[in-house]
Amino acid sequence: MISRKSEFLKQFGIEHPIILAPLGGGPSTPELVAAVSNAGGLGSLGAAYMTPAQIKEAISGIRQLTHKPFNVNLFAGGWDHAGPLDAEPILTLLKPVHEQLGITPATLPPIPPDPFPQQLEAVLDARPAVFSFTFGIPSVEDMERLHRLGILVLGTATTVEEGRMLERAGVDAVIAQGSEAGAHRGTFAAPFDAAMVPIRDLVSGLVRAVSLPVIAAGGLMDGRDIAEVLARGATAAMLGTAFLACPESGASQAYKQAILAASRDTTVITRAFSGRPARGLVNTFIEQLRGKEDLILPYPVQNALTRPMRTAAAQRGEPGFLSLYAGQGVARARAMPAAQLVRSLVEEMNSTTRGRELHSTT
Repeated sequence: MISRKSEFLKQFGIEHPIILAPLGGGPSTPELVAAVSNAGGLGSLGAAYMTPAQIKEAISGIRQLTHKPFNVNLFAGGWDHAGPLDAEPILTLLKPVHEQLGITPATLPPIPPDPFPQQLEAVLDARPAVFSFTFGIPSVEDMERLHRLGILVLGTATTVEEGRMLERAGVDAVIAQGSEAGAHRGTFAAPFDAAMVPIRDLVSGLVRAVSLPVIAAGGLMDGRDIAEVLARGATAAMLGTAFLACPESGASQAYKQAILAASRDTTVITRAFSGRPARGLVNTFIEQLRGKEDLILPYPVQNALTRPMRTAAAQRGEPGFLSLYAGQGVARARAMPAAQLVRSLVEEMNSTTRGRELHSTT
C-alpha cells in the first residue's frame, strides 16, 4: 500500500495524499484551489456551474497563484429534463418565500442544452494536470482526448459496480464517494437509495474490485479520518466540508456560520434545492418540502428554479433558504486558512499512523 501511495503522489505531482473536493457553486475559488495545491495537496476547481469563459478565467486565476498541479471538475451526466412539467405546485410553494426575501415571483426558467460539451472544450484548451467528473462517464472519444493531452482523469463512484465501469472506461483513479459525503450524490448506475454505501465499506470494496488508485471521499474531516481510509487501502483522501469555512472559500458568510455552528450531524439527503439527491444541513426550505417531495422538479430544472432564492438568501444572510451542503462530519469543521488546515491534517494523519505502527509492534 505504501508503494501504491507513493506512486500516486508522484504521478499526481503532490506531496500529501490530500485532495480538495471541487465545491462547485461558489465555494471553489482560485484562491482556495491554489492554497491547497501550494500546501502540497491537490486543489480542485468545481466548474460545473461555470460557462466556458468563466472556466478559462478561473484556471488563469489559479495559475497566477500557483505553479503546482490542480484538478478541474465537471458534471458528465444527469442532464435530463425531457417531458412536460407541472410547475404550478412548486411555484405556489415558492411564492411566499420570494416575498419574504423581497424578490420577484418565481417563474419556470428556460433550460439550455447540457453545458458539458462546451465546458469540456474549455478544459481541454486549458490543459490542467487533472480532470475529474461525476454524475456519469464521458464518451470514449472525450476520454481519449483528455489522455492524449496528458491529463489525468478521475471518475466518481458510489458503488463497487460503478467503480468497475469507470475502470473499464479508462480513468486513472476512482473517487469513492461514501454515503457520508456532502452535496450531490454522484450515483449514475444504480437507484440512489441502493448506492448509499458508507465510505469505509466502499473503499474496502473498491480496493478489492479495481486495480486503480482509490480516493476516499465522504465525511472525512481530520487527519485521523485520512489515516483510517489510507489503512483500508485508499491512496488519497478527498475533503470538502473541512475546507468550506476557510477564508479562501467563496461560501457565503451565512453558509460558513451554519457550518461552524453545527454541534452535531443534522444533515439529510434532499432533492429540495436541485432535484437531485444531495446531503446538506436541515433548514427551513427542506422542512417546507418535507412530505411534498412530489412537487420537486427534476434536475436541472429545480436547480435553476431555486437559484434566485438561494442567491437572495446568501445576500441577506438567511441560511433557511440556502443549500447548506455538508458531509456528516460537519460538527468537526474548523475555521483556518487552507494551508494551515492542510498542515494540521498532515500532522494528525502522521501522528495517527505512527500511533498505530507503535501499537502494532507492542
